[in-house]
Amino acid sequence: MRPQEWVKNLLVFSGLIFSGSLFDVEKFVASFYGFLIFCCASSAVYVLNDLCDVKEDREHPTKCLRPLAAGTLSFGLAVLSVLVLFTMAILAAIKLNQSFAVIILAYTVTCMVYSFRLKDIVILDVILIASGFVLRAISGAKIIGADVSEWLVLCTSMVALLIGFGKRRHEMTLLENVAGNHRRSLNDYSVEFLDTMMSICAGAAVITYALYTTSDETTARIHSRWMLITIPFVVYGVFRYLYLTQKLSKGGDPVRLLFHDFPTKLNLTLWILTSGLVIYYIPPF
Repeated sequence: MRPQEWVKNLLVFSGLIFSGSLFDVEKFVASFYGFLIFCCASSAVYVLNDLCDVKEDREHPTKCLRPLAAGTLSFGLAVLSVLVLFTMAILAAIKLNQSFAVIILAYTVTCMVYSFRLKDIVILDVILIASGFVLRAISGAKIIGADVSEWLVLCTSMVALLIGFGKRRHEMTLLENVAGNHRRSLNDYSVEFLDTMMSICAGAAVITYALYTTSDETTARIHSRWMLITIPFVVYGVFRYLYLTQKLSKGGDPVRLLFHDFPTKLNLTLWILTSGLVIYYIPPF
């Protein structure tokens, strides 16, 4: 179920925070329930993915230690867990918010299609992974009845694609000549191509975020132009990720990177604090 990965589901709170509704108790509770529901749905996806990738995971130096690949978890219990978690997520989502339920359903269907078929198609595999992050962010706005900003979609998409291509690069450099045995799509990738894709996504992420902070829509929503002072944190965060993946070859799991790279953790904390100050405390200008 990978509870360490649940930090990705914090994206559900993005709509709450950037709409200026963080201190609205009713909306906060609704977002928290949305977070828990996404934890159920994403855990079901992780178990399903491991069921589909048992053979490939046994070829990986670290994934071979996962319970299914290592043989410490029975297939029957894993299948039952997937069914229970998916059912809980869908039923709870319907009770919480119908629009949110549609997103949960779209997320689960997309992940199923990815696990069973599309994970082997070059480029599309990363796009589908990135869509999971985007759906999390959109769901946060839908839960509290806020408008879904195109900037939210664009910024989340570019960062998610950057991370996705970074993970593929990590797999290429870690597994080298046997990379295709673990994931068939890796036969169609090269480190040079992935570096190019990461550079494009990195530039797009910085540009879209900069445009977001200075857009009339953002200014009208938070009644301030001070969001532009958060741009340096995003620039550093993107460049730091490129440095870790391309220079030090420490890409891969973004959650693990988040918790183990001190400059990344510090930068993320400062971005969150600065954004919070701008949205909730700094007077407009």
